[in-house]
Amino acid sequence: MVARSEYEELRAGFTAAVSHELRTPLARLLTLLESAELPGADLQKLLRQARGEVEEMTELVDDILFLSELEREREVVSLGETEAAPVLRAAVDERLERAELAGITLRLEIEDEGLHVPLRGRMLRLIAENLLENALRYAGEGATCTVSLERDSDRIVLEVADDGAGVPEEDVPRLFERFFRSDRARTTRGSGLGLAIVKHVVEAAGGSVEARGAPGRGLDVRLRLPTTG
Repeated sequence: MVARSEYEELRAGFTAAVSHELRTPLARLLTLLESAELPGADLQKLLRQARGEVEEMTELVDDILFLSELEREREVVSLGETEAAPVLRAAVDERLERAELAGITLRLEIEDEGLHVPLRGRMLRLIAENLLENALRYAGEGATCTVSLERDSDRIVLEVADDGAGVPEEDVPRLFERFFRSDRARTTRGSGLGLAIVKHVVEAAGGSVEARGAPGRGLDVRLRLPTTG
């Protein structure tokens, strides 16, 4: 049981982090609006940029609310089970065009088409989407990202691995922290909550998640979930 003082400290820290993360896109949005008032301003360009800032804030708020929902009701994660292959295939297919534009090759390797995981379909889709989005944002041009699914004894192993830019080794243990971004990630958009949500979902379903990576050697995120029978 978490002591009340510890809980209040955690809540205060989380609130401060949320405020900090929202302040950056808000400041950029204010700058864009002020620029729109200048003579000769390119209003269409500024509007497109402003829309991007609003979309980033919306993504952040949605992720915060979803993470709060998960923490309140852990059972929303593991009610039922899902055939994994169709969900993973759909997540990959939906991102093939974006991957091509980014110069990234997406691959899907499924050992057994009939494997089921102890997650609702929505939760498995969320995991796949967050891991793929992470690779598309940070792997870099020329990288290959492989999504694989296999059975290993009494566990289902889902892995999303790329051979791209990678991350500093000292950052790897912190990748699942809320709002944590490595140096490369700080220059791109994103809520900073994607991998934290993945970790929360997997652990709520009785599984585990780990990451391995290094500069120039890509990033490998591996999930291990209980089998369903």
